[in-house]
Amino acid sequence: MGSYGLNTYIWNNRLKSLLLLAGFPFLLLLICFAFALVITAFDNPNIATGFADAVALVPSLIPIALAGAALWFAIAFFANQKIIDVVTGARRIERTDSPRLWNLLENLCISRGITMPALRIIETDARNAFASGIREKNYSVTVTSGLIEALDDSELEAVLAHELTHIRNRDVQLLVISAVFVGVITLASDLLIRSPRMMFYGGLGRSRYRASGGSRGKGGGGAIVLILVAVAIFILARFLAIALRFALSRKREYLADAGAVELTKNPDAMIGALRKIQNYSEISAPAQVQEMFLDHPRASGLAGLFATHPPIDSRVAALIEFAGGLDVAPAPDTRPQIDAQQETQQEAQQEPQQEVRRGPWGIFR
Repeated sequence: MGSYGLNTYIWNNRLKSLLLLAGFPFLLLLICFAFALVITAFDNPNIATGFADAVALVPSLIPIALAGAALWFAIAFFANQKIIDVVTGARRIERTDSPRLWNLLENLCISRGITMPALRIIETDARNAFASGIREKNYSVTVTSGLIEALDDSELEAVLAHELTHIRNRDVQLLVISAVFVGVITLASDLLIRSPRMMFYGGLGRSRYRASGGSRGKGGGGAIVLILVAVAIFILARFLAIALRFALSRKREYLADAGAVELTKNPDAMIGALRKIQNYSEISAPAQVQEMFLDHPRASGLAGLFATHPPIDSRVAALIEFAGGLDVAPAPDTRPQIDAQQETQQEAQQEPQQEVRRGPWGIFR
C-alpha cells in the first residue's frame, strides 16, 4: 500500500520524537535524586555529607520508579480509550448512527487499503476532532457533532484524513507514551510540592533534634537546604517534562495537514475546515487529551510559548505556500451572543484572493 503523508518529514519527525522521548528517563532519574535528597534530609541532615548520601541512595530508588512507570504504562495501554471516552463524553457509533460520516471515513480507508478505525462522536457544539489508540485494532477517530454540522463533505473528509495521518504517523502512540512519563513526573512532584509544610517542618525538627545531641552529627539547617534543593529539582523536572511533551506534539499538526492534502488531493478543503474550526474548538478535557485535538485554542502571552498546537493562521499559511491552497475568511459567528467587535472585524475581512499559489503539493490538485 502507498503511504500517505510526506515520508521524508515523517521519518525526520519520528527521529526528533525519539530524541525527545529519550529525555524522559533522565527526568525520571532526576526525580529519584530529588526523593533521595528528601529521605536524606530526614535521616542525615548534615549538608556536608547529605548530597553524597543522596547519590548513593538513588540506585535503590530506581526500581521503584520503574515499577511505577510500568504500572502507569499498563493502565494507559489497556484502558486509554475508556479513560478518554469518560473524560470527553465520547460514544462509539455505527454506520446507521451517522451514514454520512461513516461513508466518508470508509471511502478514505478503502482508497488506500487502510484498516478502518472505530468512529466516535462527542455531542457538543464545539468543532473539533482527534485520533486515539495504541494498537491497530483499537485505533479510533472522534469528531464532535458541532463539527459534522458546520463542515461540508469535502471539509469533513479533509479532517478525517488529517486524523488518519496522525494514526499512520504513530502520533497517537507517542503522545500516550509522553503523557505517561509526564504523568509519573507530575504525580511525584505533587507528592512533594503540595505538602511542603510536612517535609519542611519534619526536616527542621529532626535537624534541631540532632543538633542538640540526639544524632550522630550536627545537622543544623542542613535538612532545610536539602529539601529546598529537592523542591527546586521537582519544579525544574516538571517544567522540562511539560516542555518536552509540547515539543512532541506541536510540529505534528503541520505534518498531519500535509498528509490530509496528499490523501484527499484538496488543500482548499483542509483550509476551509480549519477556518470553520477557528475560534469554535474549545472543549473541556484534561491536558493530555487536548494535545490530541485537531485544534486547541492557543494561550496568549508566556503560556503561548508552550502551546501544543500552532495557530490556525500559521497552518493555513503553510497550506497556501506549499499546497497551493486558497484561503477563505474565518466562519462567521452563528452563536446567539455575538461579540460586536469580532463581528466588525469579520465584516472588514478582504475578499479571498482569486490567484492560487501552487507549491510542491500542487500536483495533487
